[in-house]
Amino acid sequence: MIKSMTGFGKAECECQSRKIVIEIKSLNSKQLDINARIPNGYREKEVEIRNLISSKLKRGKVDFQLSIDNVGDVSNFSINKDLARKYYRELKELSGDFEEKDFSDYLTVVMRLPDVLVPEKDEIGEQEWKLLIETIKNAIDKVDEFRIEEGKSLEKDVKYRNENILNLLLEIDPFEKERLKNLQQKIKKDIYEIANKEDIDKNRFEQELVYYQDKLDITEEKVRLKKHCEYFLETINEKGAQGKKLIFISQEMGREINTLGSKASHANIQRIVVRMKDELEKIKEQLFNIL
Repeated sequence: MIKSMTGFGKAECECQSRKIVIEIKSLNSKQLDINARIPNGYREKEVEIRNLISSKLKRGKVDFQLSIDNVGDVSNFSINKDLARKYYRELKELSGDFEEKDFSDYLTVVMRLPDVLVPEKDEIGEQEWKLLIETIKNAIDKVDEFRIEEGKSLEKDVKYRNENILNLLLEIDPFEKERLKNLQQKIKKDIYEIANKEDIDKNRFEQELVYYQDKLDITEEKVRLKKHCEYFLETINEKGAQGKKLIFISQEMGREINTLGSKASHANIQRIVVRMKDELEKIKEQLFNIL
């Protein structure tokens, strides 16, 4: 089973007259990159929060936001006056830029902005921390569920395109005899153009012909490409994050397809190779979003 790196999860809880809202968004990235927006009163727990996220989400660009809405008594809070003044000045300036003359209730807006109301206590209580942990885990689980659902559609698409490459590989077979015959005729024609037919050692010529045919034979490339495609499907069904491994396998598939194209010397086979490359490019695009 594969997962997408794209996901979203939201969870909330109420504790001591305030509502705590957790939002987590994730996008594709080569490594785990966590951008955490946490109010001042909860910064001491940032390392633990990051560890929680990394233990489950593994990879991707993750935006984590913890926000607080007051739903009752705010006596346990003080106002960050310096920050409030800064917000107030910038809102008035912005209002002037947009010529919003009818709006004047800046203070109400300011009081809702991040970190204006600061908890007076220095430490988060044990009960509050347990509740916060459960809420964060809930949000992370929702992100993971989202990734699983997205992964199902990604898996369906890459399997379909991998199967297309295997089918295109079979389409090459009918042209193989014609291809070898054309190669023989071309080599003979080139030789006869630069030398008299009577002067050519027939035994040596046949040996050289076999040599060049072996050099241009595409059987090994076809076998290896088939094996890579089969291994690709096996890897998709493995447990755990397989995105990087699948990218590596797709690169090996690309090498074999490119070699097929360079050796083909046949218009119909070249067309098949172009179609294979198109399918592989679409696979690679999807793999960048697979965990």
